[in-house]
Amino acid sequence: MAQTRIIKKYPNRRLYDTEISSYITLEEVRQLVLDGDDFEVRDAKTGEDLTRTVLLQIIAEHEGHGQPMFTTQLLSQVIRFYGDSMQGFMGSYLEKSLQIFLDQQGKFRSQLNNILGQTPWSMLNDMTERNLDLWKSVQDNFLKSAAAQAHQAGTAKKDGKP
Repeated sequence: MAQTRIIKKYPNRRLYDTEISSYITLEEVRQLVLDGDDFEVRDAKTGEDLTRTVLLQIIAEHEGHGQPMFTTQLLSQVIRFYGDSMQGFMGSYLEKSLQIFLDQQGKFRSQLNNILGQTPWSMLNDMTERNLDLWKSVQDNFLKSAAAQAHQAGTAKKDGKP
């Protein structure tokens, strides 16, 4: 099993890839993501994990070019979840939703390659219906889990537990 690649970030904002013993650009870090390479970005002085910060920086740069993926409304809604009682659920919910989307995209591509007598539109409609069913299932499970945790938190407060 391959070791996690370590990239050190220096105070001058330069990134040093310890595997190839060379400075790399943010675009090269993005390529590591696209290639599926396992890596961590660490502060060169403190060792603090900066991976998420660097990934967010890559997203911010790409959002500024061309067609943005995240609307202002979506970003505002995400910001509102910080500090909310549902904050802990939101990350896993978004992650699972994206995985469902990726799974459906893979199935769509596979089926598109095998269309024999079906029109792409009828196949897309069928897949959309299945995707909506999966989406509703994820939302139902998410809401049930959130309600259970809220109930549990309310019960704990009544019992005088923090």
